Amino acid sequence: MADPSSYRPQPGQVPDSPGVYRFRDEHRRVIYVGKAKSLRQRLASYFQDLAGLHPRTATMVTTAASVEWTVVSTEVEALQLEYSWIKEYDPRFNVKYRDDKSYPSLAVTLNEQYPRVQVMRGPKKKGVRYFGPYGHAWAIRETVDLMLRVFPVRTCSAGVFKRSAQIGRPCLLGYIGKCSAPCVGRVTPEEHRELAEDFCDFMAGRTGTYLSRLERQMHEAAEEMEYEKAARLRDDIGALRRAMEKNAVVLADATDADLIAVAEDELEAAVQIFHVRGGRVRGQRGWVTDKVEAVDTAGLVEHALQQLYGEEQGEAVPKEVLVPALPEDTPALAEWLAARRGSQVSLRIPQRGDKKALMETVHRNAQQSLALHKTKRAADLTTRSRALEEIAEALDLDSAPLRIECFDISHLQGQDVVASMVVFEDGLARKSEYRRFQIKSFEGQDDVRSMHEVVSRRFRRYLQEKQRTGEWDPRDAAGTDTALDDTTDGPLGDTPGDDGRPKRFAYPPQLVVVDGGAPQVAAARRALEELGVDDVAVCGLAKRLEEVWLPGEDDPVVLPRTSEGLYLLQRVRDEAHRFAIQYQRSKRGKRLKSSPLDEVPGLGESRKQALVKHFGSVKKLRQATIDQIREVPGIGLKTAEAVAVALARATPAAPAVNTATGEIMEDETPAPAGTPSSERGTEQ
Repeated sequence: MADPSSYRPQPGQVPDSPGVYRFRDEHRRVIYVGKAKSLRQRLASYFQDLAGLHPRTATMVTTAASVEWTVVSTEVEALQLEYSWIKEYDPRFNVKYRDDKSYPSLAVTLNEQYPRVQVMRGPKKKGVRYFGPYGHAWAIRETVDLMLRVFPVRTCSAGVFKRSAQIGRPCLLGYIGKCSAPCVGRVTPEEHRELAEDFCDFMAGRTGTYLSRLERQMHEAAEEMEYEKAARLRDDIGALRRAMEKNAVVLADATDADLIAVAEDELEAAVQIFHVRGGRVRGQRGWVTDKVEAVDTAGLVEHALQQLYGEEQGEAVPKEVLVPALPEDTPALAEWLAARRGSQVSLRIPQRGDKKALMETVHRNAQQSLALHKTKRAADLTTRSRALEEIAEALDLDSAPLRIECFDISHLQGQDVVASMVVFEDGLARKSEYRRFQIKSFEGQDDVRSMHEVVSRRFRRYLQEKQRTGEWDPRDAAGTDTALDDTTDGPLGDTPGDDGRPKRFAYPPQLVVVDGGAPQVAAARRALEELGVDDVAVCGLAKRLEEVWLPGEDDPVVLPRTSEGLYLLQRVRDEAHRFAIQYQRSKRGKRLKSSPLDEVPGLGESRKQALVKHFGSVKKLRQATIDQIREVPGIGLKTAEAVAVALARATPAAPAVNTATGEIMEDETPAPAGTPSSERGTEQ
């Protein structure tokens, strides 16, 4: 490990001007490339106290053995040089996006005498017009099949084209009208090229003019009583409209734009790009990257822009680029993009309307891409085995933790405090074993106390099961005399077991993971010790730097960034977090929509709505007699009595007050079905 002070530039040696710098290791390999408006200020930030640097930055400067820089005249030149050097040196500490798959594009080979329409993957070639990329090759073929009726462009390979020319007969597409058969001279090279250019214009979004022309020709043919020609044009228009329907309009103003969204965690980031042309989504692609440098969302966007447009020219760079966060050098980036396009490019964050809604869709795709990437890593058996072995080694366990349980607490400002328990067996989620908890022993926000309660209840249930089957005696628990009360935290739906009893917490884990740091870990360990459980390991995973905390340790265990064990712990923690939030939102929704009628056994939603609709409000229903309640269709004597009792027990809410006049407002308005009571003034 090198000492950064050993290669720190002398004061005044670094110029105060824009430039690009390179850090090299002891073998002279470039390990990091960066750019700066002021080289002096940027490089000085790397040579401060290591404790004040981001851990990834500290790792980089201690790996490096020298630094060098190149002065440029403008920030745009610095941006271009940085991109070129990253591509040339492939530095290990720079963010480098990798395609999560090779996306196909629709290509038209305008560089050939007889242009060909085909599916292409890989690097782009000069003289070829590209559309896309698309998510699947079959989507391209379906679109092309519809459009060949109107634009019968060649789609065959060079070998098939040459063979047809030799024998003087076209292929099947030439006979059925889906190829103009330039191979046998049915059209001249100029006519075929014009067809290919019309095809490109239509795919580029200039559809309105062409459809209008076809419709005009159809009407003219009909007026001249050329009905066969009119019918053929009608079918051509229908085929083009079906091709257009495959790409629904997402932006009504026929915008040409690329939308870039980022989903990230502490270790990885996923980028999704939607290519919108003529207001329609014409293509989609995505990347996943390791966050090997200290970079925020704006930095990830900047790297994505460099990779996306570094090799593009002309119309491949759209007029508008929408991003979730603006990079630090936004003016320079916009100028660089404009130079590549040849005209002005707008780089901004969508604030409202259709563009913001579409950006949210792109962001959901990025989140899904990141989750899918993590799932693929976890699904591999060898990877999962290695992950479990790495966890056992890092936590000093006797064996690999084949069953891992993770706990998380969720609430909204101290209300509806709930907890989740997720189970992973052999590195895979066991959803039938998931459990949900309501915090019962206290009210308010205290994550540490909540964690203690949840872990206690989970293992108390485990000890109850052992006691029921005769496998455990409370007096055997390390000299403790633990009282096992009967809590009721069943599984999802309380699925009955073989004996008709609900399934219980019958299997102990080898490892308990809590979402949090040292305080939560200490609370979980204390809960186990109070119950006399001493054969279950405990750790916590803190979100900030993904540090693993162990009971009684002052310093965390830091797993390597590329560790499969860390990926598994992270996935377990994220699943517990998701499950807890889902339950908490469900509880909050039910609380907001609660009504005294919910307490009436056997009273379904239809009869609740009928009651409220008949009387106009819950307040008037509370004032009704049993006989009046029975007048509602479907309400019998027992149900009417139960409704009256439930409403009598419910405590009315405080009356609403008009803050302007001080007047107490009566709730006489009908309450729409399904409206939360907190919004409609229902007394409860």
